[in-house]
Amino acid sequence: MTNVWMTRLHEFTVVLYALSVLLYFFDFLQHNRKANRIAFWLLVFVWVLQTGFLIFYMFQTGRFPVLTISEGLYFYAWILVTFSLGINRFLRVDFIVFFTNLLAFFVMAIHAFAPMEYHSQVMAKQLVSELLFIHITMAILSYGAFSLSFVFSLLYLIQYDLLKRKKWGTRLIRIADLNSLERLSYILAIIGVPMLLLSLILGLQWALLKLPGMPWYDIKIVGSFLLLTAYSIYLYLRTVKNLTGKKLALWNVGSFLIVLINFFLFGQLSTFHLWYS
Repeated sequence: MTNVWMTRLHEFTVVLYALSVLLYFFDFLQHNRKANRIAFWLLVFVWVLQTGFLIFYMFQTGRFPVLTISEGLYFYAWILVTFSLGINRFLRVDFIVFFTNLLAFFVMAIHAFAPMEYHSQVMAKQLVSELLFIHITMAILSYGAFSLSFVFSLLYLIQYDLLKRKKWGTRLIRIADLNSLERLSYILAIIGVPMLLLSLILGLQWALLKLPGMPWYDIKIVGSFLLLTAYSIYLYLRTVKNLTGKKLALWNVGSFLIVLINFFLFGQLSTFHLWYS
């Protein structure tokens, strides 16, 4: 009975999420501040529900919920909503919440309507480890930082296009200036890269202890190091080569595609990353 109730509540949360995203989209097109305010408070309510689910699940399982595919997706969506609300509160960057939560809604929808896992819960109990917990948590946090970095680069490209085509108007004014968007994207990448590196180090250390026969050419490991390389190149281009502008933003967008592939695809193809992405 509890599982049915929780499922319905999750579905209700996704509906509220969808309404919030639609209202943000309406504001993006029509510059409607009332729609923006309603969308914001709907999103705050969604965040409260998500946080409540996380706390409930922690009490139910006795651990932090990040050890399965479903849990990883949920925590990833929660991170995106939390970061976007924080940025909206302290930096007041218009449209950041819309683009970030468009991505988060996609993740939540996958979580809510995906088939139930029938083997991962048992496996998760067997694999509980502080080392593994820190590894997964830091990886998801780094994905959250990369996601927001991507959103800022996407806004940069939109603003760049509007300026190039001389499309003066409310939308141009509401999007932050190019320098601010590029700086915020860069700062978030700086946060994400060391977190991902530490996550990989801890993950490899855990694997050496628990899975001595693990294949090191596993697609998830290769994908994670490819992701780290892509964002390290991004930082190198920005810091050492002083590359700025549209080319750097496009590199960041391309790097984020690796995040999506690594999170959603490589985790499923991995021979041992079967309980989380």
